[in-house]
Amino acid sequence: MRAKMPLMLLLLSSLCVFLQTTSGARQTARRQQAGAQVGVCYGTYGNSQPSAQETVSLFQSFGIGRMRLYGPDYNALSALGNTGIEVVLGVPNNVVQWLTQTQTNADKWIRDNVKNYPQVKFKYIVVGNGIHPYSSSYSHIASYLLRAMQNIQNAVSTFGLNNRIKVTTAFDQSEILSQTFPPSKSEIRPEIREFMNPIIRFLVNNNTPMLINLHPYFSYIYSKADIPPQLMSKPGQDPRLDYAIFQSSKPLVQDGPLGYTNVFDAMVDSVYTALEKAGGSSLDIVVSEVGWPTAEGREATNQNAETHNNRLINHVRTGGTPKRPQKRIETYIFSMFDENLKEDKVQRHWGIFWLEKTPKYQINFPRQ
Repeated sequence: MRAKMPLMLLLLSSLCVFLQTTSGARQTARRQQAGAQVGVCYGTYGNSQPSAQETVSLFQSFGIGRMRLYGPDYNALSALGNTGIEVVLGVPNNVVQWLTQTQTNADKWIRDNVKNYPQVKFKYIVVGNGIHPYSSSYSHIASYLLRAMQNIQNAVSTFGLNNRIKVTTAFDQSEILSQTFPPSKSEIRPEIREFMNPIIRFLVNNNTPMLINLHPYFSYIYSKADIPPQLMSKPGQDPRLDYAIFQSSKPLVQDGPLGYTNVFDAMVDSVYTALEKAGGSSLDIVVSEVGWPTAEGREATNQNAETHNNRLINHVRTGGTPKRPQKRIETYIFSMFDENLKEDKVQRHWGIFWLEKTPKYQINFPRQ
């Protein structure tokens, strides 16, 4: 009996180590899942920005687990290898028509920009951004979008990547919906339903989320219906601003049994409602752009951006919307840096970091 004791102790010790390791791994996985719920858009339409390598290092140092790229950036993709950062890679609008000419073109695009970077953790391939038949800039390529998505999906399957990469597209919430308030009345604009319905079916059939860009700031500034006009300013306070930047702890808007404390939830639920009416009730939504500017506009301040973005991060990590309270919303904050080459002045100042790689304000990304 004495001779067996050391062996038994060794086995018990090994079991304890195994259980501790397994428990630690589960906790780490949960932290990573929660931390990766929020990503940041990496727009590069500006000069004097830090290098791609420096930017990727900044993502890592602040624990930002996901990145949206609007197109292939070879320096960024090279830097992202083996970092574990999940990448949302855009297919630029000016490539969409070319992708439909032959399947070979789509195969080449995936091979050059995805397959050749095996150490990069791609999550979505986003074919086009904001394309629809009534877009002032992209109406001429709207008829090519679905076919381009299908060809990219075929290419992803050809290279054996379909089990880990989803093919989707991104729309602007304000442009595809005919009504956004109250959320329960929302629907796809009648004039684009013929365009949208096949895309919705494609996403449903492939179990892929729809990406949605939404901007509470513009709803606030331009008095869009998402923020009801009855939330008028009162002396010393602005309920409309509170509703836009997550400042209210109690519902300011009631839609039947659902109460809304912030416009972000209302905007997301407006899309859920519209998709349900269009046969897309099974679809998830990824908010692929949301943020707050810091200059060149009314209420475009560091303080408001800090409040909006930090409360946004906490909100999407801890729960869903009133319509789907258990469904956390994968969200990408716009944007990493200011982009001074954009025409509209206020659109130049959505960065959360200065070009010197320091935060404009305190922002609390969850550590992984």
